[in-house]
Amino acid sequence: MQLVPRLLASPDKFRSTLDGPAAAAAIAAAGRAAGWEVEEVPVSDGGEGFLDCFAGRGRLRTTSVQDALGRPVRAQWMLLDGGRTAVVETARAIGLAQVGGPEGNDPLAASSTGAGQLLAAAVAEGARRLLVGLGGSATTDGGAGALVALGGGARLVGVDVAVACDVTTRFVDAARTFAPQKGASPAQVALLERRLQRMAQELEAIGGIDVRDLPGSGAAGGLAGGLAAVGASLVPGFEVVAEALDLAERVAAADLVVTGEGLLDEQSFSGKAVGGVAGLAAAAGVPVVAVVGEADPDVEVPPGVEVVSLVARAGSRRARDEAAACLTEAVAFVLAERAGGAAD
Repeated sequence: MQLVPRLLASPDKFRSTLDGPAAAAAIAAAGRAAGWEVEEVPVSDGGEGFLDCFAGRGRLRTTSVQDALGRPVRAQWMLLDGGRTAVVETARAIGLAQVGGPEGNDPLAASSTGAGQLLAAAVAEGARRLLVGLGGSATTDGGAGALVALGGGARLVGVDVAVACDVTTRFVDAARTFAPQKGASPAQVALLERRLQRMAQELEAIGGIDVRDLPGSGAAGGLAGGLAAVGASLVPGFEVVAEALDLAERVAAADLVVTGEGLLDEQSFSGKAVGGVAGLAAAAGVPVVAVVGEADPDVEVPPGVEVVSLVARAGSRRARDEAAACLTEAVAFVLAERAGGAAD
């Protein structure tokens, strides 16, 4: 009896075109049409799309909180493990997209209060472990607003908090690195930098930790550092997701892994989701294909990783406007090629 081959569809989001679950579904459509058994496990490096990785795996909750500019917003989060673990993506509350992008943001006034309110809501519902995804925030307040909402961190006592960081930027550097993307002028960047310096001193007095030298503490405008000062662990985002989803075991059980993202660049194989999936596949001896929106031709691709670019196959306009169809077609082509090679 011939065994049905197993395909693991494990992409990150394709920014501005497909979220992780939609990308996984597009990959899966090609696999099932070709007769493969398919498992859909979208992934994230801790940035935007973090909550999407857990779709269908727990109880989705909605809480009314403040967005970065203090306006009411209804933000989703999730309870797993019978309510013991909560998954919170802070961008659902204080994301730059929530305030209309950099043009609609007030970089100096933007506050992380809503993120703290989400975490407090999860703890109030009984969660004793928090998986917190950062990325895409409108704020550069060093977590000041979040800590106020958390009673100075008192509401996190006895709670295991794992902060999934998708960057290694340090606390004060968050101003220069990220604030311009959030609408800050050069003068505002300088002001925010001085504010983070003062905030670092306050955090050291609170938690005894100098967050200025802590890798990743600048994530979400320093929110990561603020949470670290009250006991949170800063962990590479992909590692948080991979552990929570038992991804290594799922990769090892597959005959082929298909991952992907919108743009393959020099960061993709340095702590990002696509590189993380490829690393797990290499360790398990499972072939991996990265189907991406577009690939930087100068990127050094690890041995054993096949890269397929939708823009190269279908052109930039169709790759953007019909991303799901292009992704399905590209995976179908890959599987047909492999079937032909196996037949030869």
